[in-house]
Amino acid sequence: MLSKELLDILACPECKGDLVYDEPAQRLLCHNCKKKYPVRDGIPVMLVEEAEIMA
Repeated sequence: MLSKELLDILACPECKGDLVYDEPAQRLLCHNCKKKYPVRDGIPVMLVEEAEIMA
């Protein structure tokens, strides 16, 4: 689980848009640029190279 404080300060590294935490899938979602960033062992991986494109 990511803290609300952390989620409040995180932004998409690609477009600087807001992120939504998908806790069951352990992903941070950017609806602006349609990217999914993984959360591994409770740590957001905020690298554009690691992101997947949302379908």
